[in-house]
Amino acid sequence: MPGTPVVKSTPNERTLTFWENLYLPEIFKGLGYSASKMSLESYAFEYPEEQWYPPDSYRGRPVLVEEQGRPRCVSCGLCARSCPPLAISMQAHEVTDDIKEREPEWFEINMLRCIYCGFCEEVCPEEAIVMSKEYDLTFQHRDEAHFGLDKLLVPKERLVDRLEFLERRRNGQPAGDWQHKPENNVHTLRNRLDYLARLEDAEATVNAIDPQEPLAEDVDAV
Repeated sequence: MPGTPVVKSTPNERTLTFWENLYLPEIFKGLGYSASKMSLESYAFEYPEEQWYPPDSYRGRPVLVEEQGRPRCVSCGLCARSCPPLAISMQAHEVTDDIKEREPEWFEINMLRCIYCGFCEEVCPEEAIVMSKEYDLTFQHRDEAHFGLDKLLVPKERLVDRLEFLERRRNGQPAGDWQHKPENNVHTLRNRLDYLARLEDAEATVNAIDPQEPLAEDVDAV
């Protein structure tokens, strides 16, 4: 048995006019509003010919910093521990040099799982994994989304903007009486690499000096 319709309109409720019941005037009003906005300046890009260049604070796909031909990573595993979707996996192996004790034998990030949260960058004690500005990722197969060291390693010179942004953010002085101490943001591997680089430059400078040629202070003494 069909139900009985109930009228819920109030006595003071306004009734629609004939044109309002047709809905055509409202449709033309919407089209007119859209047409009025077509003359405004366009903010669209002619992609892929034109591409957007993100700011330094942008969190693109994570990459590993390559410094002096080797990864800065020390395989501490903090990035894999802090990753919410468990997208990071690695295997460490020992190295026999005076710079660091371990580095990744293999390092992999599943970009289908990555949520670009930046937690790996936050917890890394060496600033070895950072968020890049790359946002255009396409895959034809699921296996292509597993990025290894061959795709993750990026030279430090290409990540200067992001590394400087991290330094400004972490070493910036907050408001109030408390002052940030720069030594709280010391990265052991980075500082040791810089020290070795300065040591090599000094050694090269000394070797470039001809031992038969008198030094400037000797000439002044004569």
